[in-house]
Amino acid sequence: MTPSPTPAKKAVHLQKVSLTYGTVKALQEVEFSLPYGVMAGLIGPDGVGKSSLISLIAGSKIIQQGEVMVLGGDMRLKSHRDQVCPRIAYMPQGLGKNLYPTLSVTENLEFFGRLFGQGAEERNARIHTLLEATGLAPFDDRPAGKLSGGMKQKLGLCCSLIHDPELLLLDEPTTGVDPLSRAQFWQLIERIRKEQPRLSIIVATAYMDEASRFDTLAAMNDGKILATGTTQHLLEKTGTKTLDEAFIALLPQEQRAGYKPLELPKRSPDEQDDLAIETDGLTMKFGTFTAVDHVSCKIERGEIFGFLGSNGCGKSTTMKMLTGLLPPTSGTAKLFGKTLEPSDINVRKRVGYMSQAFSLYSELTVRQNLELHAHLFHIPPDATANRIESLAKRFQLGPIMEDLPTSLPLGQRQRLSLAVALIHQPEILILDEPTSGVDPVARDEFWRVLIDLSRKDKVTIFISTHFMNEAERCDRISLMHAGKILVTDTPTNIVKKRKASTLEEAFIAYLEEAAGQEDKPQQAPTTLAPHAPHSQKDFRLFGLSLRRIMSCSIRETLELKRDPIRGTMALLGSLLLLCIMSYGISLDVENLSFAVIDRDQTTTSQNYELNIAGSRYFTEHPPIRDYNDLDQRMRKGELNVAIELPPHFARDIRRNTPVTIGVWLDGAMPQRAETVKGYIQQLHTQWLKEIARETTGLKTLPGTANIEIRYRYNPNVISVVAIAPAVIPMLLMMIPAMLTALSVVREKELGSILNLYVTPVTQAEFLIGKQIPYIILATLNAVLMIGSATFAFGVPLAGNAFALLLGSILFAINATSIGLLMSTFMNSQIAAIFGTTIATLIPSMQFSGMLNPVNSLSGSGWLIGTFFPTTYYLTISRGIFSKGLGFIELGYEFLALALFVPFILGAAILLLRKQEH
Repeated sequence: MTPSPTPAKKAVHLQKVSLTYGTVKALQEVEFSLPYGVMAGLIGPDGVGKSSLISLIAGSKIIQQGEVMVLGGDMRLKSHRDQVCPRIAYMPQGLGKNLYPTLSVTENLEFFGRLFGQGAEERNARIHTLLEATGLAPFDDRPAGKLSGGMKQKLGLCCSLIHDPELLLLDEPTTGVDPLSRAQFWQLIERIRKEQPRLSIIVATAYMDEASRFDTLAAMNDGKILATGTTQHLLEKTGTKTLDEAFIALLPQEQRAGYKPLELPKRSPDEQDDLAIETDGLTMKFGTFTAVDHVSCKIERGEIFGFLGSNGCGKSTTMKMLTGLLPPTSGTAKLFGKTLEPSDINVRKRVGYMSQAFSLYSELTVRQNLELHAHLFHIPPDATANRIESLAKRFQLGPIMEDLPTSLPLGQRQRLSLAVALIHQPEILILDEPTSGVDPVARDEFWRVLIDLSRKDKVTIFISTHFMNEAERCDRISLMHAGKILVTDTPTNIVKKRKASTLEEAFIAYLEEAAGQEDKPQQAPTTLAPHAPHSQKDFRLFGLSLRRIMSCSIRETLELKRDPIRGTMALLGSLLLLCIMSYGISLDVENLSFAVIDRDQTTTSQNYELNIAGSRYFTEHPPIRDYNDLDQRMRKGELNVAIELPPHFARDIRRNTPVTIGVWLDGAMPQRAETVKGYIQQLHTQWLKEIARETTGLKTLPGTANIEIRYRYNPNVISVVAIAPAVIPMLLMMIPAMLTALSVVREKELGSILNLYVTPVTQAEFLIGKQIPYIILATLNAVLMIGSATFAFGVPLAGNAFALLLGSILFAINATSIGLLMSTFMNSQIAAIFGTTIATLIPSMQFSGMLNPVNSLSGSGWLIGTFFPTTYYLTISRGIFSKGLGFIELGYEFLALALFVPFILGAAILLLRKQEH
């Protein structure tokens, strides 16, 4: 794997490749070559650059510096990436990260088959072959999310092999997978290699025990390749016996300074009678599923007890029951002879728990995390400082106490997690795969601390792991499968009982015996050799593959179908909001509370008061006593209007002497106050006319003019008739846009967006395919809201219903396009919800004519209103509902909605990256 002078003959050739993330150097002038037909391993712990290197080779990351030649071409060139994409298969790190958990095994495979342009006949043949060869055929209708870890990895491999690649990239494919599933996985790889001898494979792994199966290795550390060659070559070069030792020997001197091989001192016999943990028939059921089935064991004080088992066998569930986090369905668990009760906090204080994933607060420093957990466990303040100082010294955290955990290497983060778990000095320590991804030096240092805790402090350690060399360090281990314990004994005795050569071999034998033939790969007569592609034309429109568009669309539809909450909220949520807003947003100003200070107390003043009380707009309240009473009642909101009639009111009216009537209005809502002012003035004028007629005997006063007000389009001036047609556009913009944005951002969070980067699907095909189901959902949403407004709320539909439906479809396309555009800026679902809501709700309410006409706005407000789709659909909605308009009168609005689509969708396509930065 040295640089080749003829890179065209190599499957992969890298020269002086560097990659940085901000100030972090992920790769530093890496040089690497891979001949055709060779399986190479990249070995090293997490964070050394293995995944970054594979991502550059797959074309999913932008090349910053150096030359990356893959399958005879430069990966900097988009034309070459598009050409070789169907010839590369990339299986990312993480259990089933390239899978869709709600889709079944077959549906996942069908999705990838369509992405690679396969017709139904070819696709079905390939799926049948892969499922039979991997033993997944009996589980073809099981959702991917409900598969075990080993099955997920097999399915991920099947999805990668659906298109007969020439280069297979596997990023830690067996991390977190039990030994049996791991063995089955590599048996499958070997079978594929025999049938496809020119297939080149690059595998990144942290398991040194499986690296020996590769043709050649590259040991990586700190973004650099330390050495290359076969396993035997690396052992001879370093003068060591194992790859773990060889890797440590290859590390820079400063990283291995002071390193000593780990030794496990034996426990003294007098420690072996005191029980720390005792379980009897411990059982946990979730519905009809039994996760833990009558587990009984005894663990002694100070013992290091290993817990091994297949994925999903119940190890983590058992641990949660022992920490009191999960009450058992039946059976008992005792800690130091006392029955464990989930509500007994005193017993739980004797247990420390460290989860597999880093679960501390990344925004707090190392010191602050320790202080926080000291407070949570009620450690006295005067003892907290000494406790933290002692832990910092013991775990070598002193130089990093003020650093944030995110800036620390994985080994230091694990030491911090262990220090936090020990902050309250527990007597039992439960560790769930604590060293996954940690380099051998850090892993040995971690175990040195565990041994020290066990032998010196008599802390009982209950640990789960998939590393066999770690299991061999335990005093005793239990092997678990399907919720049951198969055997409990020392590692040496377990190997002897099975007459095996290694603990892993014994472990696999026990699991195969317990599982029978269910989980073994079926030796079917089928072959995994390349299939001849069937000739089935892929229809194209504007250069886009309809098959790939439909693949994305079908997958999104299936996910919507499997997640009824999203669909239900989109439909019923819109109807609920329509109802609330149509009746809750009212422009009617009625039932206004008023009271009077009558300082005249005559029949005339009482008549004036009755004139207002008789209006349907006002409701009279008890008289006001004085100004203090007036102020208090208006502050409480009891009164909207207060009227003061002055002394001698009646006398001055009859003498035509100017009279000033005091009126106080609640001005908290200015627009409402202006309407109330108009009511008062109108009623006042009407009363004066009545008095004039009584005084002069005339039916009308000379020179007076009657003003008669009539309303068009909403003759009864009912708010719901005006509000409902305006609310529909707002909801039809906000909710579909939000759902569409979430559909893309969710893939970014889950990591399945990687399928866009490494498959032939284009940005346009990906986005349009995801958009189609939401356009249909939004159209159905529009029909339901229009129907509800018409039949439930009594809003008359005066115009062309078909025109309103067509306008709704055009508007739905615009709304979902805006959601896609927003998704290009967002990386989390929370940000997508808030961002899309703000970007759609505010323009729809403030600048689209819902409250004020767009032509009355100025500056940026007018600009937003003019170029926002809701403005035009609002005109269509109001015009058809209230004014009886149709296509001819609303032609300009329909044209505007149609023209917005290519601009908004085009911007989303341009901004969505096909490569990760």
